Amino acid sequence: MFSGKIGFIGSGQMATALAKGFVAAGMVQPEQLLAYDVLPASAERFVQSTGGRVMADVTGLTQEADVIFLSVKPQAMAAVLKNLADVPASREKLVISIAAGITLATLEAGLGGAGRIVRVMPNTPALVGAGASAFTLSKGALAHSATSPGDAAIVRQLLETVGVAEEVPETLMDAVTGLSGSGPAYVYQIIEALSDGGVRVGLPRATATRLAAQTLLGAAKMVLETGEHPGVLKDAVTSPGGTTIAGLHALEAGGLRAALMNAVVAATSRAKELGQPAK
Repeated sequence: MFSGKIGFIGSGQMATALAKGFVAAGMVQPEQLLAYDVLPASAERFVQSTGGRVMADVTGLTQEADVIFLSVKPQAMAAVLKNLADVPASREKLVISIAAGITLATLEAGLGGAGRIVRVMPNTPALVGAGASAFTLSKGALAHSATSPGDAAIVRQLLETVGVAEEVPETLMDAVTGLSGSGPAYVYQIIEALSDGGVRVGLPRATATRLAAQTLLGAAKMVLETGEHPGVLKDAVTSPGGTTIAGLHALEAGGLRAALMNAVVAATSRAKELGQPAK
């Protein structure tokens, strides 16, 4: 259990996924969740989904919360940081940004200097306890990590409640965004395509979608739990002259691997662009 209060500035899909995940895992009670959003409808959806409480302004949230998630779009971060910097209490709080591309240096400058800041890239499967997150700490957060409990331990505790978490150098955070941050969308498209293929060969849609989704889930568990290289696991189900190699040949001809690699590269590049100061 986390004993403090967690505030979300920005209460959209990712904030809601994390908050619901924290509650579902028993990490916090709904009354420990606070949210502020410039869009009342978004804040109301957050409350309905999580049982948390809407705050009237950033000042009130900052004063009451122990951990503050900055969960707004990258384009809105400058305005949020300006508002937050005007609240003296923000200097003492653990601030966690989940905005793609926004660097620790930008966050520190926007908050008026060094503070306890952590940059995180989560993904939406946190909602079902299967998130994949990475985080990197500012110098202020690293210094606080020498205390007990330190900021690194708090962040890891929260993120591992809703999936897996890896601490990485900040230079790799945009790559994480391109891979696991955006990755669920790639996988949904793969599931949809596999389901379409099943329908094409005669399966009912519901059956095809369920089998496709479970197949990806099972294959992922095999990779994680056996520790085997994906290529080794692939070879284990690929018989000479069999059905699987015929399907793999078709995937190679269609450029599946190159397309997925290009998707990660494109999303990483876009994350870098989002982190650049506005001109």
